[in-house]
Amino acid sequence: MADETIAIEKPAAKNTTLYWVAVLVVLAVLVWVFRGRIHFDWGSFASQLKKASLLHIGAGIVLIWVSNWMRSARWMVLLSPVKKIPPFATVGSQFIGFTAVALFGRLADLTRPYLIAKRVELSVSSQIAVYTIERMFDLGAAAILFSGALAFTPATAPHHEVFVKAGLVSLGGTAVLAVFAVAIRVSGGVLARVAKAVFGKISEGLGERIGEKILGFREGLQAISSVQEFLVALAISLVIWGMIGEAYVQTAHAFVETPELVSLTFSRTMLLLAVSIGGSLLQLPVIGWFTQIAVTATTMHTLYGAPIEAATACGGVLLAVTTLSIVPVGLVYAQIGKVSLRGVAKEAAVAEGVDG
Repeated sequence: MADETIAIEKPAAKNTTLYWVAVLVVLAVLVWVFRGRIHFDWGSFASQLKKASLLHIGAGIVLIWVSNWMRSARWMVLLSPVKKIPPFATVGSQFIGFTAVALFGRLADLTRPYLIAKRVELSVSSQIAVYTIERMFDLGAAAILFSGALAFTPATAPHHEVFVKAGLVSLGGTAVLAVFAVAIRVSGGVLARVAKAVFGKISEGLGERIGEKILGFREGLQAISSVQEFLVALAISLVIWGMIGEAYVQTAHAFVETPELVSLTFSRTMLLLAVSIGGSLLQLPVIGWFTQIAVTATTMHTLYGAPIEAATACGGVLLAVTTLSIVPVGLVYAQIGKVSLRGVAKEAAVAEGVDG
């Protein structure tokens, strides 16, 4: 990680202070507005957290950490047509990148490809292309797991029709994604020109951005040069999302005094995972943590019938397991590589425009 050393100018302390003041004000307003509308037993909430199984929580954290190691192996496969690297050469960059997203929100999503570009000595645009195809594999693998698991949810399960519909929609989405990927691979240049012309009538800038994204998809798809590489990348992707799904199961099972959670199966947990992913797409710094907890808690309370206190406690632990558990490891890697998280996140956003 020493070669990932990046000199970054520190952000103005005034802007940072104003941001945190704004966050605290928003949270205070929300608490005040809803103080009399929510019947919440804080004692029960604390009891749920206190009695949660540390063994299950620890298992969930290990699964999330290992899934990040597997992401490094998948990146090696996607990069292999251009450059050969060791399977775990980008582990540090993976952890640092996800740490940046956890702390600064989705605006820091390009930190990973930016750091990896520095690590493997390739252009940022080439690694953004790999990042693009990685996301497509993520979406496809997740959709395959969702559709396979949800479609076979037992008919006796509560809200069975919701789970089946979600599985069918996910399966349909997988098919649409496959068709889209083939179309981009075969005729990406033509589709980019059409998109520029159509969306350019609304806004020239919008048309240019959409056209560039399509070309980025095509460049990323070209990273897969053989059927073998495709199958290996897909297999790794399925393992990654299987681990993430099992991390959700382990976290739910940690709440041993809540039958609605401790009895959850892998297939029934898939809908919770899908909702959680949807809630994280527009994640804001820090505030996104609370919205994520609210989304998952509402899902567990509504679909699984878990008491709101237990559901909220589980939502908080889910955030800690799947997102915040990455932060300490990422900070260690950042310290070793002398990487400024905020600075590198800003540089990555700038590099998307100047190196794309």
